[in-house]
Amino acid sequence: MHGATPGARDLVGSLAKGLGVVEILAGAPSGLRLTEVAEAAGLTRAGARRLLLTLVAEGYARQEGRHFLLSAKLLSLTRAWLGGSSLWAYAEPIMREVSQALGESCSAAVLEGEDVVYVARVAGRRIVSVSLAVGARLPAYCTSMGRVLLSDLDPAELARFLEKATIRANTPKTVTDRQALAARVAEVRREGYAIVDEELELGLRSIAVPVRARTGVIVAALNVSTQSARFSCEEMRQTILPPLIEAAAKIEDFLALQ
Repeated sequence: MHGATPGARDLVGSLAKGLGVVEILAGAPSGLRLTEVAEAAGLTRAGARRLLLTLVAEGYARQEGRHFLLSAKLLSLTRAWLGGSSLWAYAEPIMREVSQALGESCSAAVLEGEDVVYVARVAGRRIVSVSLAVGARLPAYCTSMGRVLLSDLDPAELARFLEKATIRANTPKTVTDRQALAARVAEVRREGYAIVDEELELGLRSIAVPVRARTGVIVAALNVSTQSARFSCEEMRQTILPPLIEAAAKIEDFLALQ
């Protein structure tokens, strides 16, 4: 049977319908009502309701009033897949071009719990005291990649994250007030990039941009880190941000073909 085209009796129709509902919700970040999901999926209200409530019960969706939305659990599965996929083998030469052009390190990370986890990294020529490799973890709240990844959470999800997260002052510049952090993340959401200035370690600045799937969901973040003596924050916007955005777009092109 291996490699054979499956017949109708080999397929699980309810699973196919459930995946269809997931795809419909993925295209509506603000959520949909039961009737809207049923109409889009070609299901009865009762059938759509059972599928939606199952997704909610399993943690893959949530219900807010009359609206149903995908949850962060489904996004975490996507990020876990990305962490082990061939995407980063494809992305590494792109990241290397950025690193060589700027003389700085270029990294990619996904969100896992309270941390960002590095899934790809090209070290720069200059030495920084933070030693990182693939698999390394850093707190999301005080890193540029973390704030980019957090910017894809809706306000309620972000509030829950910040409420539970362990937050401490790594340097005198670390933002530890939870309301101030929520405001910083909201700014990242508006601007489309994040700069973190010596909040993780004195003398270290970083800038990050999102890597998005076809649906627009942020699945990873791409960053360049540098010594604060090398680039001011404004110089990072002018010099580093454009090639970083271009690199992210190339990686997104690969994602779109998957």
